[in-house]
Amino acid sequence: MYKILAINPGNTSTKIGFFNDAELVFSDTVRHDSDSLKRFNSFVDQLDFRFEAINNFIEKNNIDLNEVDFFIGRGGILKPLKSGLYEVNDKMIETLLNPNVEHASNLGALIADDFAKKYKKKAYILDPVCVDEMDDIARISGSPLFPRSTLFHALNQKRMARWAARDLGKKYSELNLIVAMLGSGISVGIHSYGRVIDVTNAVEGEGPFSPERAGAIPIMPFLKHVLENNLDYRQANRLIYGGGGLVAYLGTNNMHEVIKKYNEGKDSKVISIVEAMAYQVAKEIGAMATVLEGKVDSILLTGNILNNKKFTDEIIRRISQIAPITVYPVVNDLDSLAANGMLVLRGKAELIEYV
Repeated sequence: MYKILAINPGNTSTKIGFFNDAELVFSDTVRHDSDSLKRFNSFVDQLDFRFEAINNFIEKNNIDLNEVDFFIGRGGILKPLKSGLYEVNDKMIETLLNPNVEHASNLGALIADDFAKKYKKKAYILDPVCVDEMDDIARISGSPLFPRSTLFHALNQKRMARWAARDLGKKYSELNLIVAMLGSGISVGIHSYGRVIDVTNAVEGEGPFSPERAGAIPIMPFLKHVLENNLDYRQANRLIYGGGGLVAYLGTNNMHEVIKKYNEGKDSKVISIVEAMAYQVAKEIGAMATVLEGKVDSILLTGNILNNKKFTDEIIRRISQIAPITVYPVVNDLDSLAANGMLVLRGKAELIEYV
């Protein structure tokens, strides 16, 4: 029996799970208020802050890390990679300590590697956000200076797509699926016969706005605002990533708080913004369906916000004519990390070297 510690750092949360093989023994999701994160200049600066949350979890549940067989974290923004499991190595760590793009997922490998070195074990990542399976035509943006790239919830989207294939009694490689993952960012991807051939970049200003990201805002007014206000790169980026979406409109990224007000039905501004987010998600799903020429086996909606029926129905009523819809409100990233790590150790899956 393998003992596994799985870590999934998100923008505003840290998920931790302790497993005996595939059985989840202990888990926790530590929420980080956006105000508590403002004091950090980068995600790497948050390492000690995140370790504190993880160590509290370990102490609370009396976990002996000497008994852990391997540590596995969410994969971050590296070079474009194929889907799969990677062993953390020095080159990966160097890249993540000096990232081209700031993202919370970069912390997954760093945290797992720190534990692995301390306890003389292995560290892995699975399906990093930079998984790239896009068709060439999808890379063309409108300017050769700015080709499209993929940064999305690869771990969750792949997991949910395989769950749907199982539920449909087919192989993942036999289906055309559209998967929408709704978290602090939102990504909508086309899974065609086992590959994500197109997907909204949830980091670099594509797709629907989300709790803290602006999505595809009008570019010319944005440029004018940046120039007129003499914003540097970090300040301009904050408008799109971290300070956009619900943060910009409502002053919070706390979806529980926002949805509570939405359900109460008294705050007209909250209602209009939440329904606009649902509208944009539905519109993006409709656009993705055109790539598949309408030949969609199923649409998958995933993310904790979908536990709210009123919000979910706002999406479903706009897309129900496209294909059957399945809602997976529970995000099972930790389960996926642990299960895939075990497959490799048992010789049933490929371990990919990061080079």
